[in-house]
Amino acid sequence: MSDFPTQARVVIIGGGAVGASCAYHIAKEGWEVVLLEKNELTAGSTWHAAGNCPNFSTSWAVMNMQRYSLELYRRLSDEVDYPMNYHVTGSIRLGHGKERVMEFERACSMGNYQGLSLEMMQVSDLKDRYPFMETHDLAGALYDPDDGDIDPAQLTQALARGARQAGARIERFCPATGVSRSNDQWVVHTDKGDITCEKVVNAAGYYAQRVGEWFKPYGGRSVPMTVMSHQYFLTEPVAELEAWSQENGKLPLLRDVDSSYYLRQEKFGLNLGPYERNCKAHWVTPDDPMPEDFSFQLYPDDLERLEWYIEDAMARVPLLGQSGVGRVINGPIPYTPDGLPLIGPMPGVPEAYEACVFTFGITQAGGAGKVLAEWVTEGQTEWDMWAVDPRRFTDYADPAYCQAKAMEVYGHEYAMHFPHHRWPAAPDRKLSPLHGRLQAAGAVFGDYNGWERANWFAKPGDDTSEEATHTWARSGPWAPRVQEECEAVRDHCGILAISGFTRLKVEGPGARDYVDSLTASRMPGEGRVGLCYFPDGRGRILTEMTAMVHGPDDVGLITAAVAQWHDAELLWRQAPEGITVTDHSDAVECLLVTGPKAREILGPLTDHDLTKPWLSASFEGQVAGRPCALLRVSFAGELGWEIHCATEDAPAIWDAVTEAEAKPFGMFALNALRLEKGYRAWKGDLSTDYTLLEGGLDRFIDWSKEFPGKAALAAEKQQGPVKGCVSLQIDAGECDAPYMATLWKGDEVVGEVTSGDWGHRVGGSVALAMLRSDLTAPGSEIEVDIFGTRCPARVHPVGGLWDPRNERIRA
Repeated sequence: MSDFPTQARVVIIGGGAVGASCAYHIAKEGWEVVLLEKNELTAGSTWHAAGNCPNFSTSWAVMNMQRYSLELYRRLSDEVDYPMNYHVTGSIRLGHGKERVMEFERACSMGNYQGLSLEMMQVSDLKDRYPFMETHDLAGALYDPDDGDIDPAQLTQALARGARQAGARIERFCPATGVSRSNDQWVVHTDKGDITCEKVVNAAGYYAQRVGEWFKPYGGRSVPMTVMSHQYFLTEPVAELEAWSQENGKLPLLRDVDSSYYLRQEKFGLNLGPYERNCKAHWVTPDDPMPEDFSFQLYPDDLERLEWYIEDAMARVPLLGQSGVGRVINGPIPYTPDGLPLIGPMPGVPEAYEACVFTFGITQAGGAGKVLAEWVTEGQTEWDMWAVDPRRFTDYADPAYCQAKAMEVYGHEYAMHFPHHRWPAAPDRKLSPLHGRLQAAGAVFGDYNGWERANWFAKPGDDTSEEATHTWARSGPWAPRVQEECEAVRDHCGILAISGFTRLKVEGPGARDYVDSLTASRMPGEGRVGLCYFPDGRGRILTEMTAMVHGPDDVGLITAAVAQWHDAELLWRQAPEGITVTDHSDAVECLLVTGPKAREILGPLTDHDLTKPWLSASFEGQVAGRPCALLRVSFAGELGWEIHCATEDAPAIWDAVTEAEAKPFGMFALNALRLEKGYRAWKGDLSTDYTLLEGGLDRFIDWSKEFPGKAALAAEKQQGPVKGCVSLQIDAGECDAPYMATLWKGDEVVGEVTSGDWGHRVGGSVALAMLRSDLTAPGSEIEVDIFGTRCPARVHPVGGLWDPRNERIRA
């Protein structure tokens, strides 16, 4: 009689480091888990991975995840009684210029806030830690004492052993062949039989897209990924390195991030791994199909691609040239369009999850297993993980887009992500009918959930090159134009095309009551609009939506473009029978007309009643002879209206309003304007890292009704929030405060910035921040670490720095 498991709570498809970590963490929660691996554990990308284990990231979420991994790996061998080769050697990141050193300063501050021991290094000290390196052309470096390397196979086996000890079943040489649904449960089909389960996890590595196709009949989409070829090579032993190591131990791992490679000691040789610009994708054309099984296989060597990087590394560490190449590893590594993995709910599919497409799967496996286990067992995560949430890519991420972006990300793996820079690959995924008009007006575009929006409007002669944006400073060709745009909104009237707003309609018997049960806020009455905040069971901020109630069975919701799949799922996943959630985002365009002259400009063009008060909605009427709805709201914090119209009617309305001398403005200006008002943005200021009370949203809470997280929020209200959201004005230098800039009071860390910019109406650097609650009183003085420089800052009263009494917006 077979002992093959036919039932489980969770089935994980894929037995690499990530799949094993998911099994380990879910089983530790007491859940019944079965992991399926088509070959032997590690047979995919894991077995040939280099095994480097950095903490470093400029993403707060990813740094959290990697930090957790390294903490786990240090104790795992003893915990599960399995030997592992884990070398904690420390690492040095080299910076060639000012901007790179500033990036290091920012990461160092973030890491130290998280409890890491990152430290900046002077060039003069580098040879003390790495005597074989040339340093004459460097500007600085970052040292992480906890970095190093681990044997990927041993790590995977140790995680698998821990999973088994906690009760998990691991079925090797058991390929999953498909899935089906029966009685609201999943049936995972294998060559050995079927397994019925509550939840299923796609952890299939570079086969994740193929596995993802099985879920399309149940609401799924193609997994956004491309498989890249990553090469590294190992040298023969180097006599001089061997002699040095016997006295001093192993060299720190070296990363020359501006040249784009890592260099690591491997026994008494060296391991060089470049991320080359002339990179190569595999399995993307008909003449190069993905094989049915690529277990424990490699691509042919292609060292010619690496020639420049090898020469550069030999100039940096001449020791590299003293020995021949011993072995070349050229294996498949999956990439998403932004280089970060997919961890969380599978978009559109009930009770299915993804933990796949890991570019750095070894250093992220431990944290990924923790995060995925939280999603599966609790439906929420300790840290806000939007950076890796699968729902961040929507329908614009087709195969051509994924390939172009994967090539771009791989070739710029160590690139800096400057605040005004746009990566150029795969533009123009979604264009509004206004695109030509925006171009003619000088628009410099950015992408927002695939939609092209104007970031700023250039004038003839302005430098719109990509190179001009390679700076952390606020100054640049955009700066005077953004100032002009903000001043036009302040003094006259501006017009902004906000293409791609997410528009959801909830309909059916009791639709209003259903939406009301999910939000902590009071639903607006008919003819009004209102901001509604949706908490999770802990009272943390899931999302913000603008609600319009058309009747008891009909509610319209508008939310951020990038929140499209996230917020739709929040609504449909819990919807009772008879309630439908539909997406109308592509059918409607939005134009924001705002400024003290907005009423004068719109008046002759519309039959809508412009005397209606702030937060009113008018659904019947026209602007420039075209039917549209008018909402009296403005994210810029001035008198204004959002015009919502059919996409085909937007050009006529745009022409009429601009001919009436409204000035086009862009998203850069809107960001500055909203920060001066203290208006929050989704997944920066509004995230599950904070509760509604910490976020300063208590005025939006209707305590008279039931809603998710009410008990937790009530307890927090009684005790007092630990943090509070404040507006800061900062005596900044040439840079504004970046996301997660650390706040200091004397020698104590007291909070973090959630967004910052230059406020042109108030003439200073402004930020929203989460600050320790005893320091949130207006007038409190603190310091903000901006790229390594502590800048004085002052807390301002609730309501923001500009028009705190809302006299202008209510005019």
